[in-house]
Amino acid sequence: MAVPLSYNVRNLLVRRWTSAFTAGGIALVVAATMLLAALVSGLKQILVSAGQPDNLVVMRKGSTSDGSSQVPRDAAQTIRSMTGIARDGDGTPLASPELVNQPFMRNREGGRENVLVRGVEPVAFRVHRAVRLVAGRPFAPNLGEVVVGADAARRYGVGIGDRIELGRRHWTVVGLFDSGGTALDSEIWADVSDVQDDTRRDGYSGVRVTVAPGGDMRDLKNRIESDGRFTLEAKPEVTYYAEQAETANALYVLVLTLAIVMGAGATFGALNTMYAAVANRTPEIGTLRALGFGRGAILVSFLAESLMLALAGLVAGLVLAGVAMFAINTLLSGVAFSMMTFTVATVLLAPTAGGALLGVGFAAAIGLLGGLGPAWRAAHLPVVEALRHA
Repeated sequence: MAVPLSYNVRNLLVRRWTSAFTAGGIALVVAATMLLAALVSGLKQILVSAGQPDNLVVMRKGSTSDGSSQVPRDAAQTIRSMTGIARDGDGTPLASPELVNQPFMRNREGGRENVLVRGVEPVAFRVHRAVRLVAGRPFAPNLGEVVVGADAARRYGVGIGDRIELGRRHWTVVGLFDSGGTALDSEIWADVSDVQDDTRRDGYSGVRVTVAPGGDMRDLKNRIESDGRFTLEAKPEVTYYAEQAETANALYVLVLTLAIVMGAGATFGALNTMYAAVANRTPEIGTLRALGFGRGAILVSFLAESLMLALAGLVAGLVLAGVAMFAINTLLSGVAFSMMTFTVATVLLAPTAGGALLGVGFAAAIGLLGGLGPAWRAAHLPVVEALRHA
């Protein structure tokens, strides 16, 4: 014969404050796990979505990103003249030599952080096809003008006509662009010759090229890499950004570590709550046994009570995580995240089924581990001893 669940519900309501604090601890574990998992997912999304399937990234061999690469001018010119590269209507090859710099910039709070400035030529807007100008106009060469990504504009509080300090000079914001939520939205673009002059660097960080429709990407890649005059490596842009996103996998270790630490604390809280319940309800347990409820029924009843606490914490954690994600993405416009290039990107939290399952798993584990010991103790209390406390 099973103990009615209504008995457990009434006991949780009688100890409502203790139950609320225990469920609250579980809710914090669930919410924190889901928020961190959503951060990892959002970071991967902004990186992976930045790549075009028909683009190649050309860098110095062995470079892990275009921020650590250097490509000579003559190499960039050679790449531009290769067959197999797409061309626009006027015959211009869709090859974009680019120079990346990471100067400091002050955010709205007054703190200094690195921002990615990408020196490009006008052809870059046709190679990075996700990028579109949404306000103002493109920068003019050699005039110290910049266009700012949507996320960077929000983070640094800049608009068209503003003067900003980057590197050794001041720049004028003449346009705003949007790339549909990719990592490019956190960048500032300027004329490549202006960036070369400001950084006193010759050459480029890399070259982005678009393969001609129907062209053989592998053949073009091999021809670039086999040119003995230069030490270059070419890889599909999708692969390049996927490799950048792999760095986010290390964050999963942080997610699990924090969740385990917080989960251990919540488990001890549940243990304390349930052991106290057993101690305070010894006469009740004796009465239930005297009424004919077996040890198995008592064990299941107390374990169910612990799992009810876990379920309440899970529901509260899901609601808390949902509200927090909405507030962060809508009110704060995302989370500032330091990339492997030491620049800051704005990441929108992206909830995933995996993050929700992690939350469910931790809540279930806390309920089981926190309730199994006390339930076992309650089930094995001698009936005579339990009734003596009545």
